[in-house]
Amino acid sequence: MACGDVYSQRDPMLKKRDDFEDVLEERRNSSDLRYALRCYTPVLYKGVPPCKSSMLKSMVLQSDQLHYVISQVSKETGRKTDEVQEEASAILDEMAHCQQLSTVRFFAFTLSKVFKSLFRSICVNEEGIQRLQQAIQEHPVVLLPSHRSYMDFLLMSYLLYTYDLTLPVIAAGMDFMGMKFVGEMLRMSGAFFIRRSFGGDKLYWAVFSEYVKTMLKNGFAPVEFFLEGTRSRTSKSLTPKLGLLNIAMDPFLKGEVFDVSVVPVSISYERILEETLYARELLGIPKPKESTSGLFKARKVLSEDYGSIHVYFGQPVSVRSLAEGRVNRRQFNLVPRHIPGKPGEDIHSFVNDSAYKLVRAQEENMVLKPWVLLASLLLQNQAAGPKEGLPLDELTAQAVWLRDLSRQYGAFLHWPDQMTPSEVVSSSLSLHRGLVRICEGKVQLAVEQEGPEAPEDPHSAATPEEKLLNQAVIVLSCASYRNQALHVFLRPALLASAIHTASSTQKQEVFNSFSFLRNMFSNEFILCPGATVQDFEEASYLLVKTGAVQVSQQEVVVTEGGHRTLAFLIAMLDPFLQGYQVVCRFLCEEATETLTEKQFIPAVRKFIIKHLLAGGLRYAEVLSSDLQKNSLAAFLRLGAVQKIKGVHQGTLKVNKVMVNSLEDTLGGKLLTEKAVVARL
Repeated sequence: MACGDVYSQRDPMLKKRDDFEDVLEERRNSSDLRYALRCYTPVLYKGVPPCKSSMLKSMVLQSDQLHYVISQVSKETGRKTDEVQEEASAILDEMAHCQQLSTVRFFAFTLSKVFKSLFRSICVNEEGIQRLQQAIQEHPVVLLPSHRSYMDFLLMSYLLYTYDLTLPVIAAGMDFMGMKFVGEMLRMSGAFFIRRSFGGDKLYWAVFSEYVKTMLKNGFAPVEFFLEGTRSRTSKSLTPKLGLLNIAMDPFLKGEVFDVSVVPVSISYERILEETLYARELLGIPKPKESTSGLFKARKVLSEDYGSIHVYFGQPVSVRSLAEGRVNRRQFNLVPRHIPGKPGEDIHSFVNDSAYKLVRAQEENMVLKPWVLLASLLLQNQAAGPKEGLPLDELTAQAVWLRDLSRQYGAFLHWPDQMTPSEVVSSSLSLHRGLVRICEGKVQLAVEQEGPEAPEDPHSAATPEEKLLNQAVIVLSCASYRNQALHVFLRPALLASAIHTASSTQKQEVFNSFSFLRNMFSNEFILCPGATVQDFEEASYLLVKTGAVQVSQQEVVVTEGGHRTLAFLIAMLDPFLQGYQVVCRFLCEEATETLTEKQFIPAVRKFIIKHLLAGGLRYAEVLSSDLQKNSLAAFLRLGAVQKIKGVHQGTLKVNKVMVNSLEDTLGGKLLTEKAVVARL
């Protein structure tokens, strides 16, 4: 698969979108108990009956690959083979699912009640369900849902049960095992539990990989996992993790199955249950440990309105088709299949490119709600400085303009056409009333006001830092919705920023600036390695199409009517630019010779808080630990920072000359020491 396959230069407006059906509509008009107890006869892969848990475990423990690894571990550690075999069996007992239909029916009944209370609708593309049904019958299936909420895996199983499809076996973190009763119920509903990190544990890796491959090779059930590895606290797509995808593709690469179908699934929430929890985590407040008591305490959310959910089951992707012309499978005939080996560079490159393509497919089919556009506009208005907010009619007019622009860029936008724009805006503001304030016809984020107009609470003992962090919770919560649209605007925004920072309008100069920004932000956004030219061409195409720029062989020129579009796009990317710039300042001014990677986030957060309180920064978003981690990863990748072995593991060595140069190229010095001292 060439990277160019990911970036097709078609007119996005011509793409046909599937119709959606609300699965809750029937649930509101019929018995939940009858639904849970109905006859469940899912379609099967080549008529293969479901496999009992004991039989699956036996197949894994008797596999040639596991026997080989057990023998190797025994030789390396000096332990008896039987002892290592027992350890492998214990790992499998801890890991394996044990699906029971009675538990599935209990969840079907309970989730029907919960979903009807929480959500107005759960809309599913029926054509996608039909495609999945066909795929399950023909080949082993891997389901790859996006991951923005705890609800994701529950929702997936609920929908497959609703449509009479084989329930998936789901990779889940060990955190859930600590939840008494609930953890075991999840296991009996198809969850298998894996550690977050295996380290160098060969035996654990062998048991885990053989368990997944046995499921796939025999087609017992679809295997489901999250390609991003963990939930996205920012609602941006995360850089894909390749471990499980490597395992899922292995049976095809080694010729053990004819093909594997991989199905990307996009789950879009109008309002995320964990929005405040995520914002606090990004500010360094640890998330509560998963527990059954915590689950019951959280039941108060059932009285809230969380709007609608759209679930889009994407086109099944054939691994055979992806590998055609990319992978020479004959290399796997050179060694016995049961001997594990590290994938070669060609396999790694193939899996990596495939992972990016699949995440891009998830992004493309995310359904954006009007609030995503409103959040973008309100954040930009707040950063611009005015305290009084945007007049409601002006916000509505801007939202209509942005609606039309996003559609031209190919956004999958759910804007109710049967409602007037003012009704759509009012409805969205009402749903997200915890994040916005409307006063005298003007709309603004619900951050605490500062200055003489802010009412003083004589009983409040909050420090300036605490007030700032409370404001940041609102800003980061709002930004998580803005981020849902970033994939739509990202490439044009990179080009708009490149035009703004380039030394001239010469096309080569603009391209060089675009390439720099794209490379800098490749840890921040989903940007396929090696596709810089395609991205530049796509961005140029979209900006020319909307009349914002004119592109010739030699120049990229902003049109008279294009300034509004470019100003919006530049402001879209500006919080990330400022975030990376302030990390540059920290590395040059505050980083000591003993600073470790573990100390980096708390230290840079303290530095940012100081400058936010002094008024030297515009965006509270730069407090996001996600942005800070991504910026450090970028500087490490570019060689501006190095990790060295020493007294303190993971000590960071900063090349201040290079960091200064990167800061200059990002748009100039953000904060001079002199200016900061003057402010303080």
